[in-house]
Amino acid sequence: MRNGLDAQLAKYLRQKRGDLSYALFAKKVGISATMIHKLETGDRHITLRKLETVMAKLKIKLGDIFPDQF
Repeated sequence: MRNGLDAQLAKYLRQKRGDLSYALFAKKVGISATMIHKLETGDRHITLRKLETVMAKLKIKLGDIFPDQF
């Protein structure tokens, strides 16, 4: 399993997605379903621009995703 910020983001996204399909969650957060899946599995890293998009759509702050760092 990955460590660090990638792992925290993956865990946060999985929790927020809950029982929603990747497609429905993707519409909610403003990035593709494929990207969400790749972020959750560690196949991709998120850019700051995409992270800002996710945070704006979910109306959250960095501390919500990374509580140990902020």
